Amino acid sequence: MHPDTPVESQEANMNTKNERGRVIIPIAVSPDKSPIEPPDDADAEMVSLYQAHKKIYPRSVTGFFSRWRWTMVWLTQLVFYGMPWLEWGQRQALLFDLGARRFYIFGLVLYPQDFIYLTGILVISAYSLFLFTAVAGRLWCGYACPQTVYTEIFLWLERKTEGDRSARMRRDAGPWTADKLGRKVGKHLLWLAVALVTGFTFVGYFTPIHELAGEFVRWELSSWEMFWTFFYGFATYGMAGFMREQVCKYMCPYARFQSAMFDKDTLIVTYDAERGEPRGARSKKADPAKLNLGACVDCSLCVQVCPTGIDIRNGLQYECIGCGACADVCDTVMDKVGYPRGLVKYSTENAVNQHWTRAQTLRHVLRPRVLIYVAILGTVVTAMAVSLALRVPFKVDVVRDRGALARIAEGGHIENVYRLQIMNATEATQQFHISVSGLPQLTVASENDIRIASTQARWVAVRVQGPLEGMAPGSYPIHFEIAAQGAVGRVVEKAAFIVPR
Repeated sequence: MHPDTPVESQEANMNTKNERGRVIIPIAVSPDKSPIEPPDDADAEMVSLYQAHKKIYPRSVTGFFSRWRWTMVWLTQLVFYGMPWLEWGQRQALLFDLGARRFYIFGLVLYPQDFIYLTGILVISAYSLFLFTAVAGRLWCGYACPQTVYTEIFLWLERKTEGDRSARMRRDAGPWTADKLGRKVGKHLLWLAVALVTGFTFVGYFTPIHELAGEFVRWELSSWEMFWTFFYGFATYGMAGFMREQVCKYMCPYARFQSAMFDKDTLIVTYDAERGEPRGARSKKADPAKLNLGACVDCSLCVQVCPTGIDIRNGLQYECIGCGACADVCDTVMDKVGYPRGLVKYSTENAVNQHWTRAQTLRHVLRPRVLIYVAILGTVVTAMAVSLALRVPFKVDVVRDRGALARIAEGGHIENVYRLQIMNATEATQQFHISVSGLPQLTVASENDIRIASTQARWVAVRVQGPLEGMAPGSYPIHFEIAAQGAVGRVVEKAAFIVPR
């Protein structure tokens, strides 16, 4: 509200009436940060501008989408927990060794100079997200997001220790008893165990996990290993155990900008209002047409199974993560009352409004927008694969030695000194041969056969000599060629040969 607005107008704008005719005064502060006192009115009601959080008790559900969700839980966690223990030769298959500045990805050894590949992975991830969202909404959120996956695991542990939805609600509303305390303590101990293993595994991607396990048993973890193990474990425990849907609704930015990637041909979890309304309870044998009712029996099970607590019958909402739990439970209800399935289903806005068949819906999903995403994604993936296939597994940096100026050496030759850093990115000892070209009779006067151990780097001083006669003072471009033995490859680097005055 603008500070120049008259007080009477401010009060008129602030005071609203609820359905009972009571004046609602929002909590506010004055420009000097002091609270604005409500008028002395017996009917005034103070209302917080913040929405009160109501705990959600998701009901368990089985069905097609539920099975897919648990399949993704098993798949993602087998990869996450199992990958650090997978060996490749004599080392961990996937290891990001920050101390040594080397990243091991199966047969690849990458250095910070290979940052371009990280950029490629980020571009592929972004376009994959665009593609999946344009095709079928929040598939990532509903099936593979770590928040969803660990929430499912924690909910399963909660059901095993505290019972189903109704039992948990009754127990939370009741007084504290020995049974309630025991179940709560057991649940949190299981949560903490999963969270701690998760934090340990996360750190195992940056420290060889066999070494980390020994350090953990002996309690000899370094400060950063201990910090990240417990930090990541605490984050898992807090977000999957307590915050749950609050992360999806308020912390995740994807929920806010997903609408920019949706259109009327995006597959989303949809309620067929034309078929379902007007909703209402009825007996199984009743004819809904005679009762002027739609197919929805108003059982509210779709709300009870929703992990974010929304009512899909109110239309698409940004809180919906597209998990399909409401579709599973609604199909179960439709089977029980003898109605066709699909009152809640994956469909598109155009398909529902225009009553398209499944084949028509799928044809419209493959629209130009999706095909462009596929083309760009395919191009980036192909380019990255070709680049990795043609990548020379060693790197060379040439630096002219500033401490040794060009000079005239014995035999009437001009000599320049260079420093070459050769990085062996293979996991075998390599022999490298150094040669130089660009000027007549240019030779390497120092040792030009260098042996470098696996995944090591070495600085090498190289003396290059050229003839004095016929060389005018100035700078001349030359090329260093470093070739590895066998079919490993070769690298050519530019440098400058200085002829003094």
